[in-house]
Formats: sequence, C-alpha cells, structure tokens
Amino acid sequence: MIQGIGFYALLSAAGISPAFAADLPAGFVRLADMDPSIRQDIRYAGFENFLHRKVSGYDAPVCVLTRQAAQALSGVQKAIAAEGLTLVVFDCYRPARAVSDTGEWTKTGGPPDPQWYPKVKRKDLIAKGYIGELSTHSRGSTVDVAIARANRKSAPKPACGATDADTLDFGTGFDCFDPVSETAHRPIASEAAANRKKLVEAMHAGGFKNYAREWWHFTLEDEPFPRERFNFPVTDE
Repeated sequence: MIQGIGFYALLSAAGISPAFAADLPAGFVRLADMDPSIRQDIRYAGFENFLHRKVSGYDAPVCVLTRQAAQALSGVQKAIAAEGLTLVVFDCYRPARAVSDTGEWTKTGGPPDPQWYPKVKRKDLIAKGYIGELSTHSRGSTVDVAIARANRKSAPKPACGATDADTLDFGTGFDCFDPVSETAHRPIASEAAANRKKLVEAMHAGGFKNYAREWWHFTLEDEPFPRERFNFPVTDE
C-alpha cells in the first residue's frame, strides 16, 4: 500500500475515495466505484467459462481497471445510454496468475468443447492463438465487453461462447474460440455485423482499440502501464 498525503490528494483530485482505492495498487480502481451503471458479468470468477471452474486470482466477480481505462469506459457508457443501451463487461484486469492458470490448463489436453472451442482441441488453443501465454489484460487497461439493452430484454442465445449473457446479437458469445469471433468475419448475419460495428465505433470514440480476432476485446490506446504486468488478486474489498 502506498502511504502519504500526496497519494491521497491525488486520489481526491481524481474523484476516487481512498476508502475504495487504498487496497489496490496506485492507479487502479474498481469499475463500480467509477460507474455503477455498467453491467458486470465477470465470467472467470465462477463456473460459466471455458475452464468450467473459477480461474486462479479471481476472488470476486468484480471489474478492476486502471483509473484511465475506467474513466474512458464510463464515457462510452454515457454515450450509448442515450440509445437505451448499456455496456456489459466480462473481464477487465486479469492477474498474471490467471493467465498462467489457463495456460497450464491447456496442457492437460482434451477434445473440442462444443460450447467454447468447437473446432480446436484443448492442447492447440495456444498454438492457434485463442489463448495467450501473456495477456494485455494483466496491464489493467484491457476489457472484454459487449452491449445490451438497458431494459434487460434478452437477445437470441448464440451457439458458441457465453450463451446467457443477455446482450445484443453479436453472432457469437464472449470467449467463442472460433474464426467466426473475428471482428470482421464474413459471412455473418447482418444484425450481428451491425452490432459489432456499433461496439467498435463506440469503443473507438472512447479511446479504445479492438483486437481483430475477438469482437469483444478492447485495449485503451493510451494505457498507463504498457510494459507492466500485474499479479494482485481481483477482490471486492
């Protein structure tokens, strides 16, 4: 923990209560403390993910981000709220230990999973580029995100990836490890293509860049820790 009057003055100037931020590394916040209107569906803290279990380092289903990324994401939320929409985040900061956990999991091998990786064997997920041995998420300014209707009306459930996320139709769910998840993949239904375009444009306007192989994956362009990877756990207090 960083002590000192200067640190707390900096938090106050940024609009962050020390009571919320003091237990996080300097520069990090919990998204709910910055913008509680953004819906959170943190998959790696539970069982509804491709490992079918909690991932190491996720002690709570909470989105943690750098202050800059959280502020930028809040700006995107305000922009789309005018259309009766809301952001839904599936993953934010990811501890380095979680990245190692998923990497070790691939080594145990196994057949394709029809929900999460229908065409690839588990041991090939890293080689095929679906799981990284390092992750931009560990730098704290990357977020996996979709758009939903603020009134929570459900969308059609995709066959691959997270199937109960209650988002607009993006053609797949979050974490569908398949070429159809590529942002510009074609052919794809026109509604799904339009929703991907809407998401990319909204996030780009907010200062985020998309990872072309995953329509849901965005990194803040001017991220504060571009060369650092963090390993503190995700907690709610």
